[in-house]
Amino acid sequence: MKDIVALCKRRGLIYPSSEIYGGFANTWDYGPYGVLLKNNVKQAWWEAMVKLRDDVVGLDSAILMNPKIWEASGHIKEFKDPLIDCKKCKQRFKADDVKTKKCPNCGGELTAPKAFNLMFKTNVGPVESDKNTAYLRPETAQGIFANFKNVLDSTRVKLPFGIAQIGKAFRNEITPGNFTFRTLEFEQFELEYFVLPKEATKSFKGWVDTRFNWYLDLGLDKKKLHKVPHPKSDLAHYAKAVTDIEYKFPFGQSELEGIANRGDFDLSQHEKFSKQNLKYTDEAGKKIMPYVIEPSGGVDRAVLAFLVDAYKEESVKGDKRLVLSLHPKLAPIKAAILPLVKKDKKLVDIAKGVYEELKADYFVEYDDGGTIGKRYRRQDEIGTPFCITVDADSIKDKTVTIRDRDSMRQTSVKISELGDFLQSKLK
Repeated sequence: MKDIVALCKRRGLIYPSSEIYGGFANTWDYGPYGVLLKNNVKQAWWEAMVKLRDDVVGLDSAILMNPKIWEASGHIKEFKDPLIDCKKCKQRFKADDVKTKKCPNCGGELTAPKAFNLMFKTNVGPVESDKNTAYLRPETAQGIFANFKNVLDSTRVKLPFGIAQIGKAFRNEITPGNFTFRTLEFEQFELEYFVLPKEATKSFKGWVDTRFNWYLDLGLDKKKLHKVPHPKSDLAHYAKAVTDIEYKFPFGQSELEGIANRGDFDLSQHEKFSKQNLKYTDEAGKKIMPYVIEPSGGVDRAVLAFLVDAYKEESVKGDKRLVLSLHPKLAPIKAAILPLVKKDKKLVDIAKGVYEELKADYFVEYDDGGTIGKRYRRQDEIGTPFCITVDADSIKDKTVTIRDRDSMRQTSVKISELGDFLQSKLK
């Protein structure tokens, strides 16, 4: 894992946040290439879950919402961890993680467990008081449920249908870690899919398969990806069924995404607390409280899984080669344009012309620094699928040499056909 973390910093994928001030625990910044990768993951999710479906609409709800929403959802009362403190070293632990009566850090005496709410509190307005307390949302789901009636009233959706959202969430985790896997601030992609109660079980099973296949389609190793159903004894009181999609990270097998049959708990709770009618009226005039199937995943966890899975160390002619074999759809840079000789003005002019032509449709990069071998390695490490080399043949017969990242095979392509070539490979 340390090699991946080092690569991410060296190549501008992910940096420690606030590093010039000594950092800030368990927060990370996405660099110039990292933000492109993360945006590509989100775009791939949005395309699969909203753009290509006729039964899902999108939403972008507020991070700060009326605190009654969190009362209705149970977060204010139930979203807590039992914590214990060491009286000697002052280290804090989750009670469930400590199996001894002494501090695992220094052997000191531990306090009795105390409940700790994981939500970040803040105040709205210039004066701090209990009356203007608000919370940074710990999940994106409740913004969807709170807008269920608005979506019904303003669109033509009919059961079954879904409301999808990608957005930031915040949890005051006591034991975050493992790079970007568990952090204080993170991003979720979440769908609430509303169905007739009698169709919920079938829909739940379908969404488990759909979401599992999404990760496979984008290149994750099937041997490292697992469906893990929750036993009934571990389910929340409102959940009918839950299956996690887990990935085998270097630090262990852990959850990427959870798919839950939440029954009608959420809408029923918000109807009760808001005093608003949140039932769906079918074509016969019957009032129905839908069940909801919820695929909820972590964007940052998905990015980390794709990075881990793509990371490879190879030996090429005795030299070490690091490569990120990212799916082309996810790769930050789709192609790099490289003049073979930096000092050859004709080659440089052609290469810059190719770059200007392609950048209107793709994130591409012009690179003329160092030997061609070093430039190949640099692009390999950020996952660029294709390197386009402009050489003597580009002057003579208007062709370029395209090197494939994974096979390292080289193909000659007409400059006029470059756009079609990239479209066929990246579509």
